[in-house]
Amino acid sequence: MTNEKSKTSERASQKKAKKAADAPACGLCGKKRNLTKTECCGRWICDDADSYALFSYARNSCYRNHDRYTLCGFHHQEEHGGDWKTCPQCRDSIDTEMYVYYGTNEYNFEVLEDPPSYEPTRCSKCSRIIRLAEEGYSVLGSEYTCSDCG
Repeated sequence: MTNEKSKTSERASQKKAKKAADAPACGLCGKKRNLTKTECCGRWICDDADSYALFSYARNSCYRNHDRYTLCGFHHQEEHGGDWKTCPQCRDSIDTEMYVYYGTNEYNFEVLEDPPSYEPTRCSKCSRIIRLAEEGYSVLGSEYTCSDCG
């Protein structure tokens, strides 16, 4: 009798493990609780946009990061047709450096294959390279100024 209980318990454990493995998970961080699907591509993601503090520039929200910092999110918000990976409107709408960042960063479910090359953006005063996606800067017309010179 003990052997039958052991087999039943083992089967129940296997079912529970399979069910947990089949449960949806955030495609970015892997969490399995408090999920929603993205509006742009219908992928499972943390429903955590409310955890973002306005004007903090924090990158602590999977949902917000995908929505705001990817070509997939941009393509959807701009209501472009077709696939974001081949969209000429997206390509023409964004500076090449930011286009590459939006298409290849860690907030994507899929990354842009063969991103275009570009010359790095330099400060118009000191010539230091400015990483547009990661640093503070000012822009006036076509001149970028780093935060040290601004």
